[in-house]
Amino acid sequence: MSQSAPPPYPPQPQGGQALPGCVRHPDRATGLRCVRCDRPACPECLREASVGYQCVDCVNEGAQSIRQPVTVGGGRVGQRPLVVPVLIVLNVAAFVVTAMQAGSIARNDASPLYRAWSMVPDVVASDGEWWRLLTNGFLHFGPIHLLLNMLALYILGRELEPVLGGARFLSVYLVSLLGGSVAALLFQDPNDQLAGASGAVFGLMGGLVVVVRRLRMPLGPLGTLIAMNLVISFVVPFISWSAHLGGLAVGAAATAALVYAPERNRTAWQAGALGALAALLLLIALTWSVL
Repeated sequence: MSQSAPPPYPPQPQGGQALPGCVRHPDRATGLRCVRCDRPACPECLREASVGYQCVDCVNEGAQSIRQPVTVGGGRVGQRPLVVPVLIVLNVAAFVVTAMQAGSIARNDASPLYRAWSMVPDVVASDGEWWRLLTNGFLHFGPIHLLLNMLALYILGRELEPVLGGARFLSVYLVSLLGGSVAALLFQDPNDQLAGASGAVFGLMGGLVVVVRRLRMPLGPLGTLIAMNLVISFVVPFISWSAHLGGLAVGAAATAALVYAPERNRTAWQAGALGALAALLLLIALTWSVL
């Protein structure tokens, strides 16, 4: 859109009285002033406003005071995904490290990092290595496992992150990962070795369903995709159905807490709900390990 130029410099006043210098360029004498702050400003520093011309500083200050439109989840409208590519890079980096340590792409589970970060329910409960509840979600067994999960993360994340915003999206991702790990802790064989971002990815599926229903849109292919993945979770061997179901349920619950939070004090409500959900999951895991 073209912008009309500010009025030219006025003629020098009679009587030898010097014009003031521009507030941003003191060496430039000017007879023009900002209609908002009344400070002298040269034509380069003025912008056309609804009434008269305003200086650059007042224009910027006015833009900051305008309330930015947000989505149902509290994210800024038009915000591009930033967390999704970072998560993909972290997962790929972890795979590269395990493959280099093991000297094999296909059997990277022989890596010391893989053994230290993977999810083994009995080790978590007996030895108190609780970090495995989260670190296992950044490990993958072989390149195909990594590729499938990262592709799902990219497809789902690019739809969900703009709705929730970066911080909220990351919170849903991590609490879904935690939910899937706690479910595996409860229902998997104590000696199983589990790894993968599947619990978190299923959490994104559950979250996207909640957002679609919140916007009163039809599920369409999304419902079919989730149904197919649930069937695969029970049919294909060596897949942790418990982690998938746990991540799906927790992701849906976490996203519901975000998109249905009251507008007044929304951020406080959302933070409190996510914190309470994470605390509940940890309490369940601790109680189970004691019993």
